[in-house]
Amino acid sequence: MSSKKYASLINGNIVDGDQFFDVINPSSNQVLATVTEVDSHGIEAALSSAKEGFKVWSKEKPSVRKEKILKYVEILEREKEGLISLLISETGKPRDNAEYDFGMLITCLKFFVEEYERMDQPVIQDPSGRFLNYIQRQPLGVVVGLLAWNFPLLNVGYKLGPVLAAGCSAIIKPSEFTPLASLEVGYLAKEAGIPDGVVNMIACKDKEVFKPALESEIPAMVTMIGSTRGGLSVMQSSCSSIKQFSVELGGNAPVLVYPDADLAKAAEKIVGLKFANTGQVCVSPNRCYVHDSILEEFTEKVLEITSSVEMGPMISSQERDNVLAMIDLAVKEGATIAAGGSAKEGPGFFMQPTVLTGMTHGQTMCRKEIFGPVLPIYSFSDDEDEIALANDVSEGLAAYVFTSNLSKALKAAQEIEAGSVCINEPHYSVELPHGGLKQSGVGKDCSRYSLEEYLTVKRVSVLIES
Repeated sequence: MSSKKYASLINGNIVDGDQFFDVINPSSNQVLATVTEVDSHGIEAALSSAKEGFKVWSKEKPSVRKEKILKYVEILEREKEGLISLLISETGKPRDNAEYDFGMLITCLKFFVEEYERMDQPVIQDPSGRFLNYIQRQPLGVVVGLLAWNFPLLNVGYKLGPVLAAGCSAIIKPSEFTPLASLEVGYLAKEAGIPDGVVNMIACKDKEVFKPALESEIPAMVTMIGSTRGGLSVMQSSCSSIKQFSVELGGNAPVLVYPDADLAKAAEKIVGLKFANTGQVCVSPNRCYVHDSILEEFTEKVLEITSSVEMGPMISSQERDNVLAMIDLAVKEGATIAAGGSAKEGPGFFMQPTVLTGMTHGQTMCRKEIFGPVLPIYSFSDDEDEIALANDVSEGLAAYVFTSNLSKALKAAQEIEAGSVCINEPHYSVELPHGGLKQSGVGKDCSRYSLEEYLTVKRVSVLIES
């Protein structure tokens, strides 16, 4: 077990307490560290701290904010190896995945500080010629963020990047499953010269204890990465006052594979994304619809690639049990396990990469986000509307289409109800907006569209001719 003490960061101080929770290494099922859980007084202190921190940081010159953020990047890169090692221990990620996770934190901090300098404050033409009208963008305020456990530092970057660049302050609660590397990142903010209260990192397992942070009138925005059910609960608690929301919630991503697709490439890309991070990815392929004329050939290619897949563990025994139960139900409803389907023996929460065939659109699995290493393969025929099948769920986060026909590709891009549609290859980048439609959330992470959410749009009109 780690000998380092972990606790919440509030107003630049590590705050002790009487309650604790354990963080488990999912590769070994052993206790990795014990974390002090924040109490109600800590939540009150975090709100007050963030309010005062915002007053200081929002008035700082953008050039000074930039200097301190880039200093923060230097410090984080200096601590890279320790942060990656900790990330591997608390998530079970393979090293290359953990390096990507850490790397996205750095990328986000750099990107948003540069993107801030590109934000426009346009002049609006006045028909009478009597006024000079212009838009003034100012920091929004205190931001409360609740983050998921699948990519802990990437998720911190998605939120802390625009918070710091825009001049806001934050109260960030990483998942209780994976708080350690995120807390370390918070601890390092002071060394970069970022004022106390601007970055508050909260360790909390009890949702009721954290609830006052959502109900308070101090936050101007509540942001979240998590499930749709969790997002609804958070938004309901937050509606005690007017706040902005930016929430990236559950996904149920469809894949459409047409007969004219490059099947080898399609199988490679779909399998690669499906089993990345042990299937614990919000944009993971969840429903793979394949034209019946190529179903057998495509499935063979998928099974061949899957046979050599190596994965880390799932985050917990409960999450693994949930996925295994979904597999069992799918089989009862008519599916066939073509590969995997079981937990792996030994310590940790490992399971086999799984491929299900014989799936039909009416089965229970079609309606749920799997969030685990299971690829269900469905078929569609010329008599079916495959885009209607893709849209026939309540979520709309991401979608994938494989075809060499430009008309089919553009039609799918136009008609699929999702926040992003990738044609012939999954593609995600900090420059591109990431977020969902329907029950997959509101608002965006990444890109200038995210940064805009952390800034007000104030119209100023100056009389120039009376």
